[in-house]
Amino acid sequence: MRHTLSVLVENKPGVLARVAGLFKRRGFNIESLAVSITQDPSTSRMTIVVDGEEQMIEQIEKQLNKLIDVIKVIDYTFSPTLERELALVKVEATPQTRREILDLTHIFRATVVDVAENSLIIEITGDVEKIDAFISLVTPYGIKEIVRTGKIVMARGLQSL
Repeated sequence: MRHTLSVLVENKPGVLARVAGLFKRRGFNIESLAVSITQDPSTSRMTIVVDGEEQMIEQIEKQLNKLIDVIKVIDYTFSPTLERELALVKVEATPQTRREILDLTHIFRATVVDVAENSLIIEITGDVEKIDAFISLVTPYGIKEIVRTGKIVMARGLQSL
């Protein structure tokens, strides 16, 4: 099962390496990882998506909490959350296909951020399923490149990390 962990850490050099190393030692592949500073410049927030059984994830959480620079760990897998991901998708766009690609972009509420003679770069945000669906629909036109941020998550309501 895929789990989404949110880890609040001290904003210090080497913390990301120690956290990633813990996953490596346990044999877990991190499916996505997003890290950024929080509203407090002394802390950063990591959103980690990993696939694993409930018991193994609980062990990872316990071990994360033992790391000196980790402040708090929450598994948002079963909580009401708002999830988003950002992707930039470079698509081949000939004069014959450009209109169709623009129509798909509009339907998905995405934005064209660059136009070249034979390609478009499209920015899309949403949940993972939305981005996957968009990519699936533009694949027949020819995808030149994709860059994805990985999922970020925030609890709904007043709950916070």
